Amino acid sequence: MSNKVKAFRLAHAWSQEQLAEMAALSVRTVQRIENGDQPSLETLSALAAVFGVSVTELSGQAEVGEEALDQRITAAREKVDAESSFWRSLVTAVIVCVLLYFLNRSTAPQSLWSLWVAAIWGGLLLVRGLRLFAFAEPIARWRKQRLQRLLRK
Repeated sequence: MSNKVKAFRLAHAWSQEQLAEMAALSVRTVQRIENGDQPSLETLSALAAVFGVSVTELSGQAEVGEEALDQRITAAREKVDAESSFWRSLVTAVIVCVLLYFLNRSTAPQSLWSLWVAAIWGGLLLVRGLRLFAFAEPIARWRKQRLQRLLRK
């Protein structure tokens, strides 16, 4: 693997310093990889992006019976993005609902319409959270099975 990183670097006529800067790594990290140290998936991903190749091609590891390394990295990034989006939505909902509650109490204290907004928004976030955190694996399995059934027809 270390020879592949060095070969790609030399094919692009880059110094270790240039590669480190483009991949947002330290020069010492590039040196360690070229000397045979095993890089993390994050580091591999950064190097592959700079070279314009897949992580599997760069690492030279073809996994038998499992998803390709690139697919696992992509899936992990998508999961982190989905979770980040959920938490941002939750924080936004809490802030907006609190502001609406104070607006409601100051303008029309006899009715509590803001609680309806909070309940509906909270219910939607609950469903989204359950789908993301509790039912993500069963949904993925069902999708895979359904796709396989449709492709057999």
